[in-house]
Amino acid sequence: MPEEIIKQLIKTANDMRQKAYAPYSNYRVGAAVLTADGSVIGGCNVESASYSLACCAERVALFRALSEGHQQFKALAVATRDGGSPCGACRQVIWELCGAIPVYIADETGLNRTATSTELLPDAFDKESLK
Repeated sequence: MPEEIIKQLIKTANDMRQKAYAPYSNYRVGAAVLTADGSVIGGCNVESASYSLACCAERVALFRALSEGHQQFKALAVATRDGGSPCGACRQVIWELCGAIPVYIADETGLNRTATSTELLPDAFDKESLK
């Protein structure tokens, strides 16, 4: 992946952090997904007083992209204050919607590390498992 695109994804993810609705944890998360046509679509975490109803930034970005008609994804970036990794639910959704893609994990200063969705969710359960 070209460095310029990685930087754009991380910048969008960090920009999205500022839009997060996180009044309970104060842990703002932003994400950005790169679609097959080169679009970058962002999302932020949205919390609820009923914690199980919250939605993570990664899923918001992917669901937003799907709702805008995108179905193929090339990469995803997630940004937190400390370079936190996607949660288990997001790892599952990333795998199901994106397959094997790079995931750029960033903190406030930039890229922290790169992982693949396969590394984040080894031995994934997906539609092939249901056959």
